[in-house]
Amino acid sequence: MKFSSLLGLAAFCTLAATAMAKNPIISGWYADPEVAVFDKEYWIYPTYSAEYEKQTFLDAFSSKDLVNWTKHERVIDNDAVKWAKRAMWAPCVVEKGGKYYIFFAANDVHEGEIGGIGVGVSDKPGGPFKDLLGKPLINDIVNGAQPIDQAVFKDGNQWYIIYGGWKHCNLAKLKSDFTALEPFEDGKLYKEVTPEGYTEGPLIFKHGGKYYFMWSEGGWGDASYQVAYAIGDSLEGPWKRIGTIIERNPEIATSAGHHSVLKAANNQWYIVYHRRPKGETGRDSREIAIDKMEFNADGTIKPVIMTTEGVKPNPIK
Repeated sequence: MKFSSLLGLAAFCTLAATAMAKNPIISGWYADPEVAVFDKEYWIYPTYSAEYEKQTFLDAFSSKDLVNWTKHERVIDNDAVKWAKRAMWAPCVVEKGGKYYIFFAANDVHEGEIGGIGVGVSDKPGGPFKDLLGKPLINDIVNGAQPIDQAVFKDGNQWYIIYGGWKHCNLAKLKSDFTALEPFEDGKLYKEVTPEGYTEGPLIFKHGGKYYFMWSEGGWGDASYQVAYAIGDSLEGPWKRIGTIIERNPEIATSAGHHSVLKAANNQWYIVYHRRPKGETGRDSREIAIDKMEFNADGTIKPVIMTTEGVKPNPIK
């Protein structure tokens, strides 16, 4: 091999080693991303961002390194969910017993209507998912919370669901087969856990022995959208707002919110979120981005720096 070729190979290897995700990380208008790890791959499940009547399916994206993403089209749609007529959004996917369960909202439900939070099941993280119940898991408006924007997580041996739009948020326990809710010790099925400033998009995770509650504030259709958080010792709170961790940057994007977080290889934390890129004014012109998320020594979260570069590759070992 000639010396010039060696130089070229070295330059290529350096470029490959430093390649970044480049925000947005997937093409097209998407929102409300859920990030997870299944079968040694990263997965993102977003909302297809369009008019409600066109939101009748959900796509997924997989990656081995957070940089290169493969699209999986229509992992679930309204042909598989007969009661879902429109506005399928904000998916959340978990694995249990070798099966994959997708929780989603549909129909932008109001009092007296059919819709709310449904559940699908598949043998693979990329679907296809089929309707588990043939009806919504949560249909009713409880404590003022529209049944949308659910996050499902396990704490100890118990599965929980946290959800809610219209500036109200509920926490509930799930039966182990995900077919219904089960009551808390006091007999209640729902606990309202709404923090100050809450609009929608709740998320709970644990770090350093503490519970972290994150949510979106402001209006999703305008520049006021942002992510705030609280830290607590109990899932039921009380939750005291600490501050904002990601908000608009007019030089890059506005309406940064409805996110999820990922603890990945090498103990790196990331936030995956949607935003409206600079120069875009359309309600549904939203893209998916990923940036680093870091903690201070006292456990609080550093303000996230919104970037166009994204993150470096982080393959799963």
